Amino acid sequence: MRFTRIARTDDGGSAFEDGEIVLAGQQVADGVPAMAVGGVPSTGGVLFLRSAEFDSAPHTAPREQWVVMLRGMIEVAVTDGTRRRFGPGDLVLAADTTGTGHVTVGVGDPPFEALFIPVKP
Repeated sequence: MRFTRIARTDDGGSAFEDGEIVLAGQQVADGVPAMAVGGVPSTGGVLFLRSAEFDSAPHTAPREQWVVMLRGMIEVAVTDGTRRRFGPGDLVLAADTTGTGHVTVGVGDPPFEALFIPVKP
């Protein structure tokens, strides 16, 4: 499964990096056929977020966290000017916890909904 990481660059900016979570066939419960399963590291404390607007000033991630897009679409810009759009089913690892950060803008009809899954406390 592919994901996008928003990383801090050496100059204090941010950039996109492509990553992949390896999936393997696994039976997760008795009576259920094998499914493709892959690990997403987490420290717990999953947050559900719903917002009618999501236009931000430049900001860093409050902690390293997975963002699982559920509804709506956002566009994220990193400091080199590159922009990517993320919608339902997309997985983003926000890891730029220091530096200049990134800008997030809601695109299309609200609401925006996502799960935030902390990697580190």
